[in-house]
Amino acid sequence: MPDMQGPVKVAVLVPLSGQSAAIGQSMLDAAQMALFDMAGDRLELLPRDTKGTPNGAADAARQALADGAKLIIGPLFAADVAAVRPIAQNAGVDVLAFTNDSAQAGNGTYVMGFVPADQVNRVAGFARSQGVTRFTVLAPRSPYGDAVVNAMQAAGPRLGTAVTQVERYDANVTDLSQPARQVAQEAPLPQAVMLAEGGPRAQGIASALAANGVPSQQVKLLGTGLWDDSSQGQGQALGREPALVGAWYAAPAPQNRARFESQFEQVYGRKPPRIATLAYDATSIAAVLTRSGGPVPFDRMAMTNPNGFEGLDGLFRLRGDGQVERGLAVMEVTPTGARVVDPAPPTFEMLGQ
Repeated sequence: MPDMQGPVKVAVLVPLSGQSAAIGQSMLDAAQMALFDMAGDRLELLPRDTKGTPNGAADAARQALADGAKLIIGPLFAADVAAVRPIAQNAGVDVLAFTNDSAQAGNGTYVMGFVPADQVNRVAGFARSQGVTRFTVLAPRSPYGDAVVNAMQAAGPRLGTAVTQVERYDANVTDLSQPARQVAQEAPLPQAVMLAEGGPRAQGIASALAANGVPSQQVKLLGTGLWDDSSQGQGQALGREPALVGAWYAAPAPQNRARFESQFEQVYGRKPPRIATLAYDATSIAAVLTRSGGPVPFDRMAMTNPNGFEGLDGLFRLRGDGQVERGLAVMEVTPTGARVVDPAPPTFEMLGQ
């Protein structure tokens, strides 16, 4: 039986050296903030440097497990997660990974990153509630593009919608007018176009669609979580492209995150990266379960509580298959930033799941 007097040890595997050291340090800082905010006095964090490489991540995991870690938070990159998974599995220790590569999920590894499927399902479902049944998908030839296309096609039978056209293009192409022209030639025009791009690329495609005869007043543009990056002022930047004004995307409700970002900046003197909330929320899970979990705080039943957890990025729950479901808001792009047009659900029952 574990010593109930001693703290429960949780590893935080992040790059603290190498080219990703700055982001790794911010993830660790966010984890420390959560520990402080949650009064996790029964919890001890064991920070270990992955060096941003699979070998470094594997060494860090072995070291943390040898030091008594009962849960691993991190690592950051899919290749590092792949290196850590079998080591953690052999030790019977679960992993809350920061990657958004859903292929890494399962057998006790949970993918905490923002995966496109959740976002696509949410915004497509909202569009369906507003009468949209015919969708086109514009996506680069990339794993991310594949994930968006697959999610849109899978959502169709459930929502009673159809993807009438899928246009793929080279992920590095600079002239976006060709895929835009393909959409413009569709007859009749789709009611909505899903863009699997963020930032300047999303602006470029929206502009090309408008220039080639796909009016945004008539055809609703939809986006993914790539549009959700307040640290880059992205919501505001997107709205500077007239063709994107009125577009919808699904993302975590912004209020809690705004408070966290402000607090982080006060404490550490710099803005956190967008994904720092993942480290905060993963550490919060560890703190909550340590307080309430008895001698084996991180057992699978507690980790996969169907009611989920309330995090900085809203309601979320860990599924047995390692995927994370999130309760997302639907946001609308305006010239001055994004606004909530459909709030995030307060419970998973409200999602009808």
